Amino acid sequence: MVEQSRKFTAKKLATGLLAAVMVAGLAGCSGNNKENNSAASDTGSFNKEGLPIVSEPVTLKVLTVRWGSMGDTFTQNQWLKDLETNTNVKIDWQVMSSNDWAEQKSIMLASGTLPDVVLGDQTFSDSDIVNNLSYFRPLDDYIDQYMPNLKAAMEETPDMKKISTFPDGKIYSMPARLPSRPMSSRQPVINKTWLDKLGLKVPDTIDDLYNVMKAFKEQDPNGNGKQDEIPYIEVSNDLISPFGIADLNNNNMLVKDGKAVYYPTSEEYKEGLKWENKLYNEGLLDKELFTQDDTMRSAKFQNPDAPVVGFSYQWTPDAVFGKWGDQYETIPPIAGPDGKRYTIGNPIGMNLARNELLITSSCKTPEIAARWADQFYTNEASIQNFWGAIGTVIQKNDDGTYTLMDPPAGTSADAWYWDQSLRDFGPKYVSPAFEKNIVLSAESGDGLKLQLDKLGSEYVTEPFPNVMYTAEEFQELPTLTTDIDTYVNTMRAQFISKGGIDEGWEAYVKKLNDMGLEKLLKIRTEAYSRYVSVK
Repeated sequence: MVEQSRKFTAKKLATGLLAAVMVAGLAGCSGNNKENNSAASDTGSFNKEGLPIVSEPVTLKVLTVRWGSMGDTFTQNQWLKDLETNTNVKIDWQVMSSNDWAEQKSIMLASGTLPDVVLGDQTFSDSDIVNNLSYFRPLDDYIDQYMPNLKAAMEETPDMKKISTFPDGKIYSMPARLPSRPMSSRQPVINKTWLDKLGLKVPDTIDDLYNVMKAFKEQDPNGNGKQDEIPYIEVSNDLISPFGIADLNNNNMLVKDGKAVYYPTSEEYKEGLKWENKLYNEGLLDKELFTQDDTMRSAKFQNPDAPVVGFSYQWTPDAVFGKWGDQYETIPPIAGPDGKRYTIGNPIGMNLARNELLITSSCKTPEIAARWADQFYTNEASIQNFWGAIGTVIQKNDDGTYTLMDPPAGTSADAWYWDQSLRDFGPKYVSPAFEKNIVLSAESGDGLKLQLDKLGSEYVTEPFPNVMYTAEEFQELPTLTTDIDTYVNTMRAQFISKGGIDEGWEAYVKKLNDMGLEKLLKIRTEAYSRYVSVK
């Protein structure tokens, strides 16, 4: 938080003291908790296998962060309540809001006062963990000795181990594999009503798309007598994905023929810029492309009088168009100049994450915490911690399938899932073979995403993975990426709006090299090499 004037100093001090008190309350293994944990180890009440985990009740303090004002209703998930009964491990949930977590996190990391367990990848980032490794326990031995479910998951899906392995070769955080996630991310969405009115076919190639955009611009498909149609309104890699630029993690990197590639200096990217410049010159891209914010863009998507946007990339057609949603349809990926189609996404699914559970050095009984966490890595546990409990949100059928129930009236399915479960956060693993047993509605939400995924999943390219960096690399990356990314984005806007791409290309690449591109690539390629070498 930036201090605006001296009059805020007292308020900030009071806030800091309050946060410090709250952090003190999160201290792991303190007071009765410490006595209980110590007793578990000293008396031999810990069971290495089976349930309960401990013969005498033990309490773990578990910290997690929820978005905004979501609160802690998820703790009433029946599976979580049954877990306490079955394991004898009681959970003292410390649920914080993302609204004020940044300040509290800083105080916590500065003090080194942490709870027993930290849950959810929104709580601590890679750099938070790497720069404070002494606060977190290496988990390799605990996984090997006490976590058969996670161990089996990592053997079945090796990428779970790859994303969880830190630069020193150890695992400090547990991963998750979310169920029933698509392989592709945003896919092309077009106003089908406009196509039909103008007698046009769904575009198949970039030449087709250009012709459709031109017709949208010039032939008044919304029928209001104005030339207010905007064929495309965003600057994004989606529009140049037909050129092979399929950047899932927005870090300007691709994997090509098994090698890490920086694409903003590639020929494919250059040709993509020329394509965008052509569209811009002919008024097929929004004239406010580089000046509008999300609010302005949303207002155009949902223009109250008539639909004005012709083409976009979205998760689902109804995602942004408001009352005009029924006019839009998801279509297959557009073929590029090489005749191939490319979809941004991940061939193994958009479903892997790390840092979903950490056991801190403050915890005196990490073996209990490890066995407790391992209970989350079964198929049934995972679906209940992603959607909600069986009997509440999920119906278990006699044929071995699982059906999601309809949400209460007035509540969206997605909001209901967040209310009833850990949803995206926390440890979980659903085996690919088990997913066929999950019955989702193809009309909305997660089921609709899977349905639409069939259009583009076969064209999904291998993304540059979510690699891990060392503490030293984290020191260098921010300066390099801030300067270089800013220059790339500035020049992209200039090339699109003013052209001169061929004439200015050599100077553009030279400038990037002068700014330290070689050092940035060395960091990224070394991190990639470490990632692929994990066995």
